[in-house]
Amino acid sequence: MGQTRFASGRQLDLICLGRLGVDLYAQQVGARLEDVSSFAKYLGGSSANIAFGTARLGLKSSMLSRVGDDHMGRFLVESLAREGCDTSGIKVDPERLTAMVLLGLKDRETFPLVFYRENCADMALRAEDISETYIASSKALLITGTHFSTDGVYKASIQALDYAEKHNVKRVLDIDYRPVLWGLAGKADGETRFVASQNVSQHVQTILSRFDLIVGTEEEFLIAGGAEDLLTALRNVRRLSAATLVVKLGPQGCTVIHGAIAARLEDGVIYPGVQVQVLNVLGAGDAFMSGFLSGWLEDASDERCCQLANACGGLVVSRHACAPAMPTRAELDYLFNSPVPITRPDQDAVLQRLHQVSVPRKQWRQLFIFAFDHRWQLVELAQKGGRDLNAISELKQLFIQAVERVEADLREQGIDADVGLLADQRFGQDSLNAATGRGWWVARPVEVQGSRPLAFEHGRSIGSNLIAWPQEQIIKCLVQFHPDDEPLLRLEQEAQIKGLYQASQVSGHELLLEIIPPKDHPSAHPDVLYRALKRLYNLGIYPAWWKIEAQSAEEWQQLDALIQERDPYCRGVVLLGLNAPASALAEGFQQASKSQTCRGFAVGRTIFQEPSRAWLAGEIDDEVLIEQVQGTFVELIDAWRASRA
Repeated sequence: MGQTRFASGRQLDLICLGRLGVDLYAQQVGARLEDVSSFAKYLGGSSANIAFGTARLGLKSSMLSRVGDDHMGRFLVESLAREGCDTSGIKVDPERLTAMVLLGLKDRETFPLVFYRENCADMALRAEDISETYIASSKALLITGTHFSTDGVYKASIQALDYAEKHNVKRVLDIDYRPVLWGLAGKADGETRFVASQNVSQHVQTILSRFDLIVGTEEEFLIAGGAEDLLTALRNVRRLSAATLVVKLGPQGCTVIHGAIAARLEDGVIYPGVQVQVLNVLGAGDAFMSGFLSGWLEDASDERCCQLANACGGLVVSRHACAPAMPTRAELDYLFNSPVPITRPDQDAVLQRLHQVSVPRKQWRQLFIFAFDHRWQLVELAQKGGRDLNAISELKQLFIQAVERVEADLREQGIDADVGLLADQRFGQDSLNAATGRGWWVARPVEVQGSRPLAFEHGRSIGSNLIAWPQEQIIKCLVQFHPDDEPLLRLEQEAQIKGLYQASQVSGHELLLEIIPPKDHPSAHPDVLYRALKRLYNLGIYPAWWKIEAQSAEEWQQLDALIQERDPYCRGVVLLGLNAPASALAEGFQQASKSQTCRGFAVGRTIFQEPSRAWLAGEIDDEVLIEQVQGTFVELIDAWRASRA
């Protein structure tokens, strides 16, 4: 390994000190902020976006800030942790609320922006919050300009710089100039990017000598250099600092200056930007910094650092949001290797898909799923038992208690597995509410039961129904699909599935397709299921999950090869039950035991049919029902585990 500019043996690549808050982005693009009707919630704050973006690009990054002891603070910490970012440096402030920003997207360059940061948690960071050991554990420390703007955060930032210098930690300044946060613009004017201020320039100049890398836009270097033109400003900065200077030049790209400032910017190398159609420029700078640091911390050349930086910035300006819009390495590889320039990333299907599947996602262990999304089967049982249909909702809430007990059993025995359920909106809404937010695998159906051609419970406009779904809930759709169906039926079904898939892409929900070829179909082709899945892949439909019937060991080999070839990001296959006896299901588990893609089972009537009949008929009470459901569920889990012993 060649020379490196960083200390070796460090646990972290980067610590980001600074703003950590919630961004509420207007969902209506083009509306005045006054007219916006709904907002999407994202992690925000310049330093936090960089911690998030660099973690997504594979760096071991860490966040140093404060959040309030509130729901939004927990959301921010969880969002960073999910991305693989270390959160041990985030302090919980018991007295202040987490910072927040409201943003509109009026047009490409206009973004009404209101900072709610009066006495907020991240601006209460204090020198005593900074641990010397923690700073010493990193190769580099990044601080954004806002955290020098008031006395308290200035002292905290200086303390961090002192420890960094003492322990040979490289120091990075993102000038990140927001006039409103320096008290230079109206309280509701977060949008203004530049107000000349001799006081701010003098204040910033006192710290410039302490950094190894300084990054900013043209306007940010004007404030740092206290001048009216860029070259004079850069010369003023250079007199005070020997740092590497990176000047962001918007769509033109950027330049990196190591030594003296040339007579003209063009005399150095201008690394060209990625030409894309801009949705809004917000977040471009944080994405640029994430990309640049992902190269810089790996000792890449200036050219490579700038290629990564410009590409990250280009992708983020074409998307809604800052942090969640940050690309992954897989997206950047696709962008760099594309035979033609991608000027509309938002319309490139492969890039859109990579942005959803190559980001860190919850890793599921083997899955034991209780499927009770059945509707008419339970209506029939309730009517036979002379019960009101409301009883079905009560019954499904008892099923939740059975799942809780099974989960507790697995945990007690140290079994490495996850539990889950399939429940419907019609009779299982209370069950869905109870199951959501506890780390279970949760899916809910959208199809009209028994429909062929496929129809959706809430009409064709499936996307409008998904708006109200919690993000963690998986869309489940059962389709009686046969690749040899007569053309009109097949085309109608395929159009419905494609529409559902596209709706899931927009909403961000994972999709589970349950494919059951009709048993009475005149075509008796042996590999019908394989051909059905292949046909859907050919149409550009990539569900996160498949749910299928038991197959022979040979068929599993075929299916594994197909899924691996067509969609290496597929989450896996779960086995369905179709009310088969437990012994028959055990045989299916055995056949699937060598499969690389089969992740577990999702079984319903085998578990609930008889206990539900008895309960609805008044033959057993709640406790007996829960015990019987739990008993069969555990029996299936034991059979699954035995097949893999």
